[in-house]
Amino acid sequence: MNFEDFIISPRNFKTESWQIGHRITKDIKEDSIVLLFVSDYRGAGGEAEVQDFTGIRREFYKLSQLDFEIPVVDLGDLVSGKSVQDSHYILQEVLSACHYKRAIPVIIGGSNDFSFSLFSALNFHTKNINYTQISNIISLQQGEMINEYTFLSKIFGAKNFSINNYHHLGYQKHLNEIDSVRLIKEVEFDIIRLAEMMNSTEKTEPFFRKADLVTVNCDAIESFSEPFSMNPQVNGLNRREVCAYMKEIGLSENLKSVGIFNYNIYSENQLNHQLLAQMIWYLIEGINIQRSHPKERHYEIFYVLIDDRQYTFKRDTFSNLWYFGDDENIENCVPCSRKDFDEAKKGWLNTRLTKI
Repeated sequence: MNFEDFIISPRNFKTESWQIGHRITKDIKEDSIVLLFVSDYRGAGGEAEVQDFTGIRREFYKLSQLDFEIPVVDLGDLVSGKSVQDSHYILQEVLSACHYKRAIPVIIGGSNDFSFSLFSALNFHTKNINYTQISNIISLQQGEMINEYTFLSKIFGAKNFSINNYHHLGYQKHLNEIDSVRLIKEVEFDIIRLAEMMNSTEKTEPFFRKADLVTVNCDAIESFSEPFSMNPQVNGLNRREVCAYMKEIGLSENLKSVGIFNYNIYSENQLNHQLLAQMIWYLIEGINIQRSHPKERHYEIFYVLIDDRQYTFKRDTFSNLWYFGDDENIENCVPCSRKDFDEAKKGWLNTRLTKI
């Protein structure tokens, strides 16, 4: 497939040598971070016409490149297909090209149902996918058409999809029907309320640590004045919190694909453009930090006795991150927090740690 037929190349911006825009290229490179902007919002009841991402790019390009070493590619703007299904197909082809070069695609814009395309493209290259989604809504609606309410049931129901773990973060009880929440819990996937994510990332960091795919629904971010998302909410993660979580996403040891969806592309508010630009920047910072970590790790081992049964916790001496399990292979241990360890010493073991 000739991507030039489906992608509008980004315009050039004048930047200083210290700014991230100075190092951005337009061709997919090995082991790079690839940005692609999407205008198709039909899955959220919007339109599919090509939108102008200039305001967001201008804010992003002028941010500092610090000591980033990983190449950053701005592939451009994806042209929407005649149907939503066409857009999904085109996007999956681009994503697959990124995965072949071990690049991390970051899809910005478009409706939340494009999470399906990210999962589908990744499933072709990776099995037993760990998927973490930040979204205020849990919807498992059934339907032939793919949209922001049906895509999750299509992921769970596809026979050829290989999902290992699913974590749903940031849901708000007053916005959700109880049946979807109950069903997610019945299959023992994790659901984390917004209240548990506020003020600190420590408790929910373990849900990002091994994630292969992370998608962020901008509806989970609070809006004031002009809406930040397609379905604006007065309650949600604040500006500082969402940037902190974007960094945590980048710090994932297995990260292969990221989506930032349902952003209000019709907004002309410069502060909205700034926030989205900084979300992307913190994601890139996290990826660069993770790539700089040493490959060889050492662990301190701690034993906790609860009801005459011994449990094992491990602490990474470099990152200070915690794991649960006595397997010699750390990949088979469950990411956890220091709080999980402290509570175990008091006799209470988080059920999430023992369900595997």
